[in-house]
Amino acid sequence: MNPHISIPRQHGNNSNFGGTTPTARSNGLRMPRLLKFPQMDFERATWEMTQLIIAPKKVFRSIYYHVDHQKQTKNTYHLADPSFTYLLSSFQLLTGIAWGIATQGHAGPTLRLTLMFIFVHFLLSSLVIATLAYLLIGRLLGPGGKGLPPRMRRRGLFGEEGGGRDGEAEDLEFGYCFDVAIRAFFPVWICLYVGQFVLWYLIRGDHWISLFLGNTLYLVAFSYYVVIFFLGYNALPFLQHTELLLSPIVLYAVLWAASLFGFNIPKHIAPWMTLGGRE
Repeated sequence: MNPHISIPRQHGNNSNFGGTTPTARSNGLRMPRLLKFPQMDFERATWEMTQLIIAPKKVFRSIYYHVDHQKQTKNTYHLADPSFTYLLSSFQLLTGIAWGIATQGHAGPTLRLTLMFIFVHFLLSSLVIATLAYLLIGRLLGPGGKGLPPRMRRRGLFGEEGGGRDGEAEDLEFGYCFDVAIRAFFPVWICLYVGQFVLWYLIRGDHWISLFLGNTLYLVAFSYYVVIFFLGYNALPFLQHTELLLSPIVLYAVLWAASLFGFNIPKHIAPWMTLGGRE
């Protein structure tokens, strides 16, 4: 069953978005949104993770186009709920401990590796990808993108066509870029942090089948990342030629085919994944 997602009313004092109910605000200092755990929708985050594996298009279809009527801000696609980030960080915590125990064997290196998994592998890499997307995608694939012919844009997943409501111009938001980046990381976590760990003694062997399985695991992880990345931006109605975001899959397929002639990707990449935990 899909989580309950209520659309903000056209006119009203409070907007209820993402299945959370705003609490009364005091006149003093406001607690940062990142620390308001009771307002976070972890049920929705769990549902999103499930759908990212079986039907990723539904995830971006469920993020409604909304307006903050209280603050009178511009229209936004960004979902200001960090529950997905916290939940995936907790999963990275568990996998970091597992990898640390298996490869390091001591508390200190295991702790360092766990922190690397959370803050570098997940959060920092997502922040870098989101920053690059924010700087480049809107400029290259937005209306009037440089070097690309304009074309009629079909309706995006948010139900708008080619621009904002009431004909206003749209800008790509950094918050939305980060939303896409962290969700695209989830299949990478499934394949490379869980799958690779479970299958390690099988895929690190010298047999060709070990090479094939290990390299295919990396192909699936990075290709799935690109697909979810594409779906996130294809959902925005004001972006054009978003199919270009799928082009890295061709490169990955070529590199995967070439690697089958003797280059075992897991044996070369896995040591770098655990680099931060070494003494």
